[in-house]
Amino acid sequence: MSTHGGDVNRRHVLGAAGAGAAALTLVPSWVLGEKRTGAAPPSERLNVASVGAGGRAGSDINGVARHGGNIIALCDIDPKRGGGNFKRFPKAKKYVDFRKMLDEMDKQIDAVIVGTPDHTHAVACMNAIKRGKHVYCEKPLTHSVGEVRKLRKAAIEHKVITQVGNQGHASEHMRLVKEWIADGAIGNVTEVHLGCDAFRNVYCQINKLPELKKTFQVPAHVNWDLWLGPVRHHDYKPFYHPWNWRGWTHFGTGTIGDWICHVLDPTFWALDLDLPTSVQAETEGYDPVKHEPCYPPAAKITWEFPAKGKRKAVKVTWFDGKFRIPRPKMMESKRRPPGVGGIILGDNGLAIKHGSHGAGGARIIPEEAMKAYKLPPKTLPRTNKGHHWDWIDAIRNTRPAGSSFEYGGAMTEVGLLGMIAIRMGGKKLEYDARNMRFTNSPEANKFLDPPYRAGWTL
Repeated sequence: MSTHGGDVNRRHVLGAAGAGAAALTLVPSWVLGEKRTGAAPPSERLNVASVGAGGRAGSDINGVARHGGNIIALCDIDPKRGGGNFKRFPKAKKYVDFRKMLDEMDKQIDAVIVGTPDHTHAVACMNAIKRGKHVYCEKPLTHSVGEVRKLRKAAIEHKVITQVGNQGHASEHMRLVKEWIADGAIGNVTEVHLGCDAFRNVYCQINKLPELKKTFQVPAHVNWDLWLGPVRHHDYKPFYHPWNWRGWTHFGTGTIGDWICHVLDPTFWALDLDLPTSVQAETEGYDPVKHEPCYPPAAKITWEFPAKGKRKAVKVTWFDGKFRIPRPKMMESKRRPPGVGGIILGDNGLAIKHGSHGAGGARIIPEEAMKAYKLPPKTLPRTNKGHHWDWIDAIRNTRPAGSSFEYGGAMTEVGLLGMIAIRMGGKKLEYDARNMRFTNSPEANKFLDPPYRAGWTL
């Protein structure tokens, strides 16, 4: 099943300037239609290893196993955290260091799951890709824009099947939204409002800043050096691992990093957005210098995407924390904008309202317009087997998965640009996507591809 229907002729080709990531040659769009296969041939029982065994990785492991993945190796820096799957797959060989796992089992492994904290995604993915392994990585794909570019380029060069874990992309409502917009149900789209009001007290860790001065003992079952991976050294804190790391910008990117892939996905796909030309952030209760290690209590981020083909330019605005999606004028007074989701505004007085994780509950608003709308034919292929099945099936049939590193990586980059804008204290950043640089802010450019600590490289 190809989840991208008629988009098979679109392509992005990554250039080789600098470290192989700085230049982007923009052709119509990213690779979505050509068949490719990695070094390991697909088989009925695909041999899969996982970097990370608990948390989201645990869910991914079980999802892949349900659809025929043969779990032969598991790795976790915290065996206590991954203990459930260590017991569930007793025949799988157990590791603490993913590098050792891939070295020792290289010839046995066909595909790799990466379900670690964001700051170690890229190093694990690249290690697997360079060996010709197909890769499923949790979202967001990486922790920096430079990492996104390098992984996208490597995945194409090594001809592997990749999937970013924004699982809603396999949903029915994703396809409905794309078909409705293509049908002209709400006219032309030039503005979109997206938001997430969840986990505000988790993602903002400003109240924990005084505790950074405290000393904590690293638990005996945790390999802290491996948990840090390529990031500069930080002393262990119990609010970094196993949870809340996402609220600290050295390891995660807060609300925008966790949720944008779920909420932007319908718009990004339906409108074929590519990358923005500018980004600007407004925050509340946040000093980008004083609170630098933390995600803000509230953020409002605006991206401007250029016109493409027959589509006009599009402005996308993100709301989180106390910033909420505004009520559109066509919405009935008894209804409320989604707390987590989006409103895609058309120029014919109508809009599409949807929830998270694949445009859940998508409806045209006002409701009377939804009831009157003559639904178009379902032109996009469907699947009721989910995102993990899509990746496994893509490997077996040498086709792109629905949210490949090309697609999911570009969407990750949008979110990461938003995080950089938060650091810039309200300055509007002009972005040259082709050359991966902000044209009006040398200071912001420092965050695009920060260096790794000694001993780590892509």
